Amino acid sequence: MRTAQQPATRHWRHAVAPGGLPLVGHALLMGRKPLTFLASLPAHGDLVELRLGPRPVYLPCHPELVQQVLVNARVYDTGGPVKEKAKPILGNGLITSDWADHRRQRRLVQPAFHAARIAKYAEVMERECEAESTAWTARRPIDVSHEMLALTARVTARALFSTDMAPHAVAEIQHCLPIVVEGAYRQAIDPTGLLAKLPLAANRRFDDALTRLNQLIDRMIDDYKASDDGDRGDVLSALFAAQDDETGGTMSDQEIHDQVMTLLLAGIETTASALSWTWFLLGRNPRAEAALHAEVDEVLGGRAPTYADVPRLAYTQRVFSEALRLFPPAWLFTRTTTETTELGGRRLPPASDVLVSPYVLHRDPALFPARSPSTRTAGSRSGPRR
Repeated sequence: MRTAQQPATRHWRHAVAPGGLPLVGHALLMGRKPLTFLASLPAHGDLVELRLGPRPVYLPCHPELVQQVLVNARVYDTGGPVKEKAKPILGNGLITSDWADHRRQRRLVQPAFHAARIAKYAEVMERECEAESTAWTARRPIDVSHEMLALTARVTARALFSTDMAPHAVAEIQHCLPIVVEGAYRQAIDPTGLLAKLPLAANRRFDDALTRLNQLIDRMIDDYKASDDGDRGDVLSALFAAQDDETGGTMSDQEIHDQVMTLLLAGIETTASALSWTWFLLGRNPRAEAALHAEVDEVLGGRAPTYADVPRLAYTQRVFSEALRLFPPAWLFTRTTTETTELGGRRLPPASDVLVSPYVLHRDPALFPARSPSTRTAGSRSGPRR
């Protein structure tokens, strides 16, 4: 009688990242050139240990290990240095809540993103994109990063609040968000926790920008509560109307504030980054740019796009997928173990910090083999090689 063969045990490679310094560990490398540093780590092992000060953190560089982290939310809960520093900024929103509360919050927030509402938000995008492109004149150079930030600030703010926000309010969001994002990352990688307490100009700018954003959100919430408009079809209306099917509970004003702050940060900075990198990559790939224009001309026939056109713009979607692969806006996030577990053959005690970097995986030549410019276009299938 033959017995089934057991699969061979995989031998994972472990390593400690080079370049660590006494006291600060790898914090300086993460602060100066984080993407270059992270992209160098897979060559050292499948699971690489870094140190942010005296604190060890672990970066899985193999997709199977990353999958293990991401599918086991109870064991690898949201946490770590990024979450710890983000929570005072974002409050207890979708990004910063722990596993148990995240499920409740997701149930409450989900109605704001049902298909009918998405179509409504798309109308905002259509109007703002038309206004943006109309304002551009031929042969006049533009700062793409600045223009995309302005565009996504207007779209996100008006999808959240629906009312025609005063230009100064949109400008306030556009000005404050990058300062808050930069300051939050700077604090997250500081192993001492002292940087935020120093009387530095950067800290004063950060504190001022965060205060102004919080005040703006509070004003919008107060204005909504004082109005009798009912459901305006925006995100804020959906958040106020949300009711938990399991408990019957609704959101407090503070919970709504935290969700709005989370959506502002998630919807503006990351989208602007993705769009900017897309235009950059198209500028370096004339064949992909020509193919994109050809599809747009064929599908739209000279008119402005609508939400209904999205399924027909297949090549356009592949362009954005490839740009997101190469330059993912959320290039690093963290998890914390809730119990003793094993990752890649390494025993991790409770409260161990794990870093996950989509940027590292997306640049892995074993998954995405390098090709010459003549064969690697945005129209190539964007999935990894199996």
